[in-house]
Amino acid sequence: MSAVALTEYEIRPPARPHLHLVEQSSVPWRSGVHLASRRLARARRRRQRQRALLGLAVALGLVVLAWPGHAFGGTTGSGLPTDLATGATLASGMVYVVQPGDSVASIARLVNPVDPAYARRRLIAELRSSVVIPGEHVLIP
Repeated sequence: MSAVALTEYEIRPPARPHLHLVEQSSVPWRSGVHLASRRLARARRRRQRQRALLGLAVALGLVVLAWPGHAFGGTTGSGLPTDLATGATLASGMVYVVQPGDSVASIARLVNPVDPAYARRRLIAELRSSVVIPGEHVLIP
């Protein structure tokens, strides 16, 4: 069997030196730029970073908008802008069955209502002929 003996001790807080104010000029270990100057420099760096990020975001936005593609205003194979091609009845890569009364010029107007001459040249190059026959399947270039 074991026994525990309790004794009372006086607990004192550790001795701390008294704090006293000293003037800034008498502090030998403190040297360098004053606090106000450091804060101004920090604010300038923050503004520079913000401007750089804004410039980067603007540049990235311009690159994305200038990138060719259907979502950003690119052109189709017939030279028609995609916003006009989506409203047109014929687009690049579609197969058109020639109807009676159709001609290469009328098909070109269906493909590209803005510049049918360009679409006509592309159709003639694709067909290797300027004549179409009703019932013929034409791949729109």
